[in-house]
Amino acid sequence: MMKFIAFNGSPRKKWNTATLLRHAMDGAESEGAKTELVNLYDLDYTGCTSCFACKRIGGKSYGHCPVKDDLRPLFKKVEAADAILVGSPIYYALATGMTRSFLERLMFQYSVYDPEHSTLFGKKIRTGFIYTSGAPEPMVKEIGYDKFEQPTEMAMARIFGSCETLWVTNTYQFDDYAKYVSTLFDPEAKKKHREEQFPQDCKKAYELGVRLIRAKP
Repeated sequence: MMKFIAFNGSPRKKWNTATLLRHAMDGAESEGAKTELVNLYDLDYTGCTSCFACKRIGGKSYGHCPVKDDLRPLFKKVEAADAILVGSPIYYALATGMTRSFLERLMFQYSVYDPEHSTLFGKKIRTGFIYTSGAPEPMVKEIGYDKFEQPTEMAMARIFGSCETLWVTNTYQFDDYAKYVSTLFDPEAKKKHREEQFPQDCKKAYELGVRLIRAKP
């Protein structure tokens, strides 16, 4: 049975990012995969500490992060997985801090400082990202939010074998916009977009989950 792990980099467990990840998991399950959802905000960890133990020649931690925290058992699961999917809202043009810290630790241990940019990850797997943004798509493109994430996506593809990205924009952020200072947005337009577009985005997430299991890296 193929293994699919989704990592929720949002502090909210039942909102846009988490909902999309669950649809992706449904897609993976439709292909016979065993799925697991990990909420990163439930875990205790930091970003990379630059100890370089994963790079030390002859070191006992070569190719593996030596830090003993909640990420260590997750890395073992990633090494046994067939596909992983990381979801995060966009905060000030980037994925959340918890997501970035997770990715630093996940990727750096397998990256080799050589001219070939080699990887120590022992096989090829499918990887993907789902990003959610309250900004509408034209703003995302104009400011370049999608371009800010491209180097990370390229690194994921190089280290693990492939990477696919789904952007979901103009997301609905509050249950009731009248309760928050949010005059930048038109609540009715947001609601309409949520009702009409978000189901389509969920379908795209489902299809992404299918592809991450069905396709070969």
